Amino acid sequence: MGFIKNVRNEIRVIRERDPAIHSNMEVFLYPSFKVMLHYRVAHKLYKSGHYFLARWISQRAVRKTGIEIHPGAKIGENFFIDHGNGVIIGETAVVGNNVTLYQGVTLGGTGKEHGKRHPTIGDNVMISAGAKIIGSFRIGENSKIGAGSVVIEEVPPNCTVVGVPGRIVRRNNQRLCREELNQVDLPDPVNEDIRSLQRANSEMTNRILELERQIKQLEKGLNKETT
Repeated sequence: MGFIKNVRNEIRVIRERDPAIHSNMEVFLYPSFKVMLHYRVAHKLYKSGHYFLARWISQRAVRKTGIEIHPGAKIGENFFIDHGNGVIIGETAVVGNNVTLYQGVTLGGTGKEHGKRHPTIGDNVMISAGAKIIGSFRIGENSKIGAGSVVIEEVPPNCTVVGVPGRIVRRNNQRLCREELNQVDLPDPVNEDIRSLQRANSEMTNRILELERQIKQLEKGLNKETT
């Protein structure tokens, strides 16, 4: 894709996914727009073997935007970073098409591996604020990673993951298109467990009260017989 087409595509993607943008001119101030322009140039240089120059450009982008994308990372089309300060994408990370990241997301490695050591993100994935995906494994297509989750193992397609460590709480839901991706409609497994315990406690309390009532009736009946 040529430079002009890249610019137009970045404008379109940002305006589609961020309701706070009201004009095309505002997009030029957006960190995601700036960092992706730098990344596309740095990535081409990296593939050509100009590693120092590629890193120099990527580090300039970090200072300007607070977003660090290694020039060796492979990123697909329609990629979007919303309020991206603190986002880190490692050298061997692979990101598919129509992926959305929020602030503070890390696509990192464990520090103990060689070769492919960063995650692969499938198409149409949404990764919420502060989520950490650590290691060389795949996040399946159409999956959602909840805010603050720490994912350390592979996630199948069409899943929702929350918690530390991340665990799958939904699977094989309807396909998630970009308009449906949000950080709000995520299940809360801790809250669900608490509610389940509350229901069980309520049922047990009612059962005890019923048993006490039956015992009192039985005692009354025995008293009448003895008198």
